[in-house]
Amino acid sequence: MFQRYSQAAARARVSEGFFLAAIFLIFARPTPGRLAWGTLLALAGVLLRAASAGYLEKNQRLATGGPYAYTRNPLYLGSALAGTGFAIAGGRWWYLCLLVAFFGSVYWPVMRNEEAHLRQSFGKNFDAYAQAVPLLWPHLRPWRAAGAPQKGFDWKLYRRNREYEALLAFLAIVLILWGKMLWIG
Repeated sequence: MFQRYSQAAARARVSEGFFLAAIFLIFARPTPGRLAWGTLLALAGVLLRAASAGYLEKNQRLATGGPYAYTRNPLYLGSALAGTGFAIAGGRWWYLCLLVAFFGSVYWPVMRNEEAHLRQSFGKNFDAYAQAVPLLWPHLRPWRAAGAPQKGFDWKLYRRNREYEALLAFLAIVLILWGKMLWIG
């Protein structure tokens, strides 16, 4: 049953995310201070996502370099930071509660489902990695696989993973919030 739910959550997360973004943009009431601080936090999340995408070769190689040496899910951590930043920028604290509920009900099962897939695909290599690197909240010191060569950030992977779309969405949201702040006063 959990497996079916996590698969359904994985399929629906993007459309549900757009729905949450629409709710956010409708009710957001940014002020200069909130917009500045929230934008900085959201930018940190987008940059974490960007840094992670340059190490991710989906279904080909276990990503353990870059941000993946600190947390097994830097893309989701980046999304959580960006969402929190936008909640701050929009000044609607109830939205942060909605975001936490969304993350817990959608991304938590998705992470667990992806773990099962990675365990099946990479076996003992994933088990060693999962034992040493936390699921979401990062360690301060990076983990290094014994004897494994470390690959650096790859712009081709960044483009292949289409992470530039998150940057474009970030820019669009900031512009909308800025426009809304000027319009509302």
